[in-house]
Amino acid sequence: MRFSDRNRVSLTICGFSWVAAFFASVFITAAAQAQWTEYGGPGQGFTADSTGLAKEWPAQGPPRLWSRELGKGYSSILADDGRLYTMYRRGDEEHVISLDAASGATLWEQAYESSPVSTHHGEYGDGPNATPLLTGGRLYTIGVAGVMHCLDARTGKVIWSRKLWTEPRDRHPHRFGYSASPIEYKNTIITAVGEEGRSIVALNKDDGKIVFEALDYANSYATPAIMHINGEDQLVAFMGTEAIGADPDTGQLKWEYPIRNQWEHNISGPVLVDDTLFISTLEAGSRGIKFTELGSKTVVEEVWSTRKIRVLYAGWVRIGDYVYGSSGDIGNYLLAAVHAKTGKIAWRKRGFGHAHLVYTDGRVIVLDEFGTLALATATPDDLTIHSKVKVLETPSWTPPTIAGKRLFARDVKTIVALDLG
Repeated sequence: MRFSDRNRVSLTICGFSWVAAFFASVFITAAAQAQWTEYGGPGQGFTADSTGLAKEWPAQGPPRLWSRELGKGYSSILADDGRLYTMYRRGDEEHVISLDAASGATLWEQAYESSPVSTHHGEYGDGPNATPLLTGGRLYTIGVAGVMHCLDARTGKVIWSRKLWTEPRDRHPHRFGYSASPIEYKNTIITAVGEEGRSIVALNKDDGKIVFEALDYANSYATPAIMHINGEDQLVAFMGTEAIGADPDTGQLKWEYPIRNQWEHNISGPVLVDDTLFISTLEAGSRGIKFTELGSKTVVEEVWSTRKIRVLYAGWVRIGDYVYGSSGDIGNYLLAAVHAKTGKIAWRKRGFGHAHLVYTDGRVIVLDEFGTLALATATPDDLTIHSKVKVLETPSWTPPTIAGKRLFARDVKTIVALDLG
């Protein structure tokens, strides 16, 4: 594989006046307060710990700090220590890029050749789809063809790379390309691969060597997560036709629960609410499954189900015992609130396309597929919209990122920074 280093280090601060430098430093400090270093933010919960945000926005929306063209792709944006990280495609190359959070200027850029596999369906683009993982000064990325890289987060230098797929793609439902984001557990990076005997693969952080390969489930598009179940850490993964729990140290299966649709496109990750897991997909609808301990085994019991809530790709947020998010079939979406332990639907509201939600400072930020951004209060009683404005073009399928008082979002060609304070 041919690599081309495009490390264009920005020394923008040096050209600023002392006033601009002062405000840039304030901005960076605020952004560093709430790091967003993996898919879905801390714990993949789509929740930010920001405070002091505006309770409503001007008619034109929150002030735009900067915007710039990027490239095609759906990778979401990481934010840490005044820097942003994401991925995009240009022709036959995938690009990993780091930006200055205050200005949007390129800090470094790493490009490598990576065309989609021959069975790829390109009607929704050629990726990349997965979100990088930032930890220990390193950036871990996976492209649309299942090629993984470990990069130095400060320079973009390649530390190691690995091709995750080893066999033809006809066994896998990856018709739209690899999409699951890598996650961290102890000294390993874990990701879903979906091949026989390698449904789940754990790699050593430092050198990319295999720590374990396990299980025989076909993959889907959802990102795995580490969840605390029955007093222990478990790796929860939404595979092609089932949700599973495994030992994150060994990959040994703990439990499985079948749930499928005809396309085997399970995309939105489950949400754990105490001892109940909320799972949802198109066609099959939603389930609440409860975990109990029987000796050394984890026992799974379905406690409720409904086809009135069907989640496509967006993550849901937990607030108390309720989960909130976007439900519906293509072209007919509703925002909804569901009591996770009983399945009772508190409300469903029209007014948005399929949307991502982020919970912060007592409010939810809504960004739908048409680029509409909204500020709302979500409770079991109602959804109150305080402000609503169009900030991006369509399709806008990437979840927004919140760091401090700043929101970063992208559509298929543009990235934008907004001031939520």
